[in-house]
Amino acid sequence: MPARLRQLPAWLPAWARRKGAQQAAIVFGLFLAAWAFDAAFAVRHGFFDLRVYYGALNHWVDGNGALYDYLLPRTKYGFTYPPFAALTMLPMAYLGWHVAIGISMLLTVGAALAVIYWLVEPMARRNGWSPWFVLGVAAALVVAFEPMRETFLFGQVNAILLVLVAADVLFLVRYNRSVAGVGIGLATAIKLTPGIFIIYLIITGRIRAAVVASGTVMAATVFTGAVAPDESRVFWTDALWNTSRVGENSFVSNQSLNGVVHRWDPDQPSNLAWMALVLITLAVWAWRSRAAAKRGDEAMGLALTGIVGVLISPITWVHHLVWVLPAIILLVDRGTVKGLSKRRRNWLLGLAAFTYAVMCSRLVWAFNGGFDTFPGWVGSNAYVWLSLVLLVAVPLAPKPEPVGPPRPRAVDAGVDDLDRELADVTATVRVPSQDDRRLVQA
Repeated sequence: MPARLRQLPAWLPAWARRKGAQQAAIVFGLFLAAWAFDAAFAVRHGFFDLRVYYGALNHWVDGNGALYDYLLPRTKYGFTYPPFAALTMLPMAYLGWHVAIGISMLLTVGAALAVIYWLVEPMARRNGWSPWFVLGVAAALVVAFEPMRETFLFGQVNAILLVLVAADVLFLVRYNRSVAGVGIGLATAIKLTPGIFIIYLIITGRIRAAVVASGTVMAATVFTGAVAPDESRVFWTDALWNTSRVGENSFVSNQSLNGVVHRWDPDQPSNLAWMALVLITLAVWAWRSRAAAKRGDEAMGLALTGIVGVLISPITWVHHLVWVLPAIILLVDRGTVKGLSKRRRNWLLGLAAFTYAVMCSRLVWAFNGGFDTFPGWVGSNAYVWLSLVLLVAVPLAPKPEPVGPPRPRAVDAGVDDLDRELADVTATVRVPSQDDRRLVQA
C-alpha cells in the first residue's frame, strides 16, 4: 500500500486505520467502480442462453418434441451442446425460471472465484500479501471483464467448464492423481471445445491422464446414448454439423482465427488460410506447452491451452474468452517476480493492464458490420490479436533454484560445539595408568 495511504488522518477511528479495514475499503471501492462501469456500458442480455437451455429442456421433458427441434420463440437459436450437457442441466426443467437464474448466477460466481483464487494465491504467498485481499482485488476487476460479465449476463456455462478443467490441470494432473483427466473429460462431454486439453495431456506426456479423460468422455457419451438414444443420434449425425444453428462466422463476436478469415472475405472465405493459421498456432502452442510441462508450470499449460482453444475453434463468441483470463493473471504473476529488471516488469504489467482494459472496453463492437475496410478489419479482430500476443508473450515460471545440502540447525550446531569442547577437555586430562593406581593402593 502506498505510504501516502498509510498516513491516514489522526481523527479517523482506530478501526479505520487498521490494515484489514483499509484493504476492505479498497476492495469495496473497486467493486463499486466495476459495477458502475457495467451499469453504464454492459449490454443486458436477459440471460438469453439460459432461456435457450431452459426452454429446450422443458420442451423435451414435457413431451412437446425432441431436444434439438426446439428454437427459442422469435429466434433461430436452439440447444447446440451434446446430449450429455442436457442430462447435467435436466434438474433445471423442474425448477422455476427465477430459481434457475439464481443457480446460474451462483455457479458462475463460485466457479470464477475458485479459479481466480487458485491462480493468485501462489503470487500472494510469494510476495507476502494477503491472499484474500488479492482475491478481492482480482474479483472486483473481473466484474468489469467483458467475457466474464457476458458469461454472467447470458447465463452461459463457460465459468463452470473453466473450473472443471482448472481443477484437473492445477491439482489432479500436477500431483499425478489416479483420477487426473476426469475434470477435462466431463467438460469435454458437456461442450466439445475443452477437448483440446486432452491433446495437451498427450503432447506433454501425461498419457494416463489423457486415457482417463478420453474414457470419461466415452463413458458419458455411451451412458447418454443409452438414456436418450434419439437425441444422441440427432446430435452426432446432424446437429453437430449444422453450423447455421450457431450463428454467422463473420459476426464480430466471433473472435477466433476463423472469424478473422471470414471477416476478411465474408463471401468467399479461404479455408486454406484458416487451416494455415491454425497449424502455425498449434505449433507455437505445442512448443511452449511442452516447455511449460518440463518446468512443472501447470498454470502456464492451462493458460496456453485455453488461449489456443479459443483461437482454433470455428466459433468463439466474446463470452468464450473467459479462457484468456488465466493468461492475464499470469502476466501479473510473472511481472511481480523478484529480481526482474524494471523494464521487464513494466512490460509484463503494462501488457496485462492494456489487455485487460481493451477486453473490458467492448472495442470490437465499434466495428460491428464495419470491417469492410482494412482499419475496420483490424479493429474488429482486436481480441484475436491480443490472444495471439498472449500466446507468445506470457513468460514461463522462473526455473527453480538448485537445492544445496541442508545447513545444520541451531540445535545441531550447539551439539557439535559441545562435542568439540568435551574432546578438548579429554585431551588435556591425564587418565591414571594401571601402575599408578597400584602405587596409590599400596
